[in-house]
Amino acid sequence: MISPSSAGCVSPRIWLLLGDKAGDNAQVLELARALGEPYLVKRLIPRPEWVLGKPRFRPTLDHLDPARSDPLEPPWPELVLTIGRRPSMAALWVAERSGGRTRLVVVGRPKRWPERFALVVAPAQYEVPEGPDVVRLELPLLRPDPRKLEAAAARWRERFAALARPLTAVLVGGETKPYRFDADVARDLAGELAALQAREGGTLWVSTSRRTGASVAEALAAALPPGTPFYRWRADDPPEANPYSALLALADRFVVTGDSVSMLVEVARLGKPLAIAALPLRRDPLTRLRRAAGRALGPHGPAARLGALGRRLGLLGFSRDLERIHRILVETGRAVRLGEPFLPAAPPPPDELDRAVARLRALLSDRSAPADPSPARDGS
Repeated sequence: MISPSSAGCVSPRIWLLLGDKAGDNAQVLELARALGEPYLVKRLIPRPEWVLGKPRFRPTLDHLDPARSDPLEPPWPELVLTIGRRPSMAALWVAERSGGRTRLVVVGRPKRWPERFALVVAPAQYEVPEGPDVVRLELPLLRPDPRKLEAAAARWRERFAALARPLTAVLVGGETKPYRFDADVARDLAGELAALQAREGGTLWVSTSRRTGASVAEALAAALPPGTPFYRWRADDPPEANPYSALLALADRFVVTGDSVSMLVEVARLGKPLAIAALPLRRDPLTRLRRAAGRALGPHGPAARLGALGRRLGLLGFSRDLERIHRILVETGRAVRLGEPFLPAAPPPPDELDRAVARLRALLSDRSAPADPSPARDGS
């Protein structure tokens, strides 16, 4: 189904605009594969300053590295599927260049101008209101690839065989607003993990990820019980050096830091025992003010009407609440808070993919409602 970007003779009606975040890309790919229509993948790589920095949200390609990104040029597609701030900016640019003939589907939340997106597929962590162009999901469209798990298990099974059980995989993410994940938090986490091992025995196996800061990795490695296996993520490591898929396949239970929705959901989809290591809020007053304002201006807040006006004017976006995913997993018996006893293995969460695909098929069959082609107020 994936047509390479370099195949200029191929012009499928659907483009996938993907960024540099594997968890985000996996959701768009899952939706596209289930749809069963030909599609073209366009890989968009941000400029170095915008890998972690947040560019001003507007229809533009200025934030992308043209040498490393796939070209965006006519013939324009009928539909674009995308996710995240940076690819969504490019999607809006494509819609403008097509004269509004290209309709946009975003997985997650539209940062601005929701009326320009023909469909929003919104997991629960996003404060997106109900509407005819919104598909609300309980959990993101994430699931481990069974073939990758099987291959990783074959490579790592012998290495894990001699470890004391239970094997507790600790999957570590990184700092994200509005939470704090610094060296002090890492040392606190290491202390909780050491207490867990002292109570219940077995083996801890800690794996960091792309977003794990260097200071966090250093603090964890220094504070964990001696001899704890520790994988430090590196961009240039071959896939077989990263234990993530092998841990998903072979570990008995999991501790996952609360910033990483993708890792939490992938573990939950396997039905394995899961503990969530929640992160503290940042200490600065501005973070707390923004958090309070986001809740007040959200669809269910006391200032919801003012928030809706701000979003129509392109002044406000939709807030995100990662703790909502935590609550769903805990309340449905698929996770506990770190420090509480692990629950037995649970059935995987309900599969919501079919519902999202049905809405997408309906959108493709209805060609009578082009997207709003009006440009942003601050231009491109």
